[in-house]
Amino acid sequence: MLLGTTIENKQYKTGAYHMSTKKQFNSFEEMLSGSDVPVLVDFYADWCGPCHMMSPILDQVNAQLQGRIRVVKIDTEKYPQLASQYEIYALPTLVLFKQGQPVERIEGVVQAPQLVQHLTTLI
Repeated sequence: MLLGTTIENKQYKTGAYHMSTKKQFNSFEEMLSGSDVPVLVDFYADWCGPCHMMSPILDQVNAQLQGRIRVVKIDTEKYPQLASQYEIYALPTLVLFKQGQPVERIEGVVQAPQLVQHLTTLI
């Protein structure tokens, strides 16, 4: 069973970036341990309005930090055990993992410039 998807940039003719599914992984731990860059995990749910607001923001973050970070989306409705394990009580919640360990948690909607600035100090 495939667990989730990592997100990478895809550039269109307009020059805009859009996050698109590029890789799938079998376990969360496998994905974290196999990453050579920090992993920003977006814990979300389809029914969550603010989570949908984060999608274009994460597009921008992913484009600006390309090669320095990997963005992963985890649907908490499909994987409640991960939400529980990482104590995700509010959505959206972003968790930054370095070397497989959570090092930062951000709850709620954060605009791209502030998020990029904050992440840059951590990666």
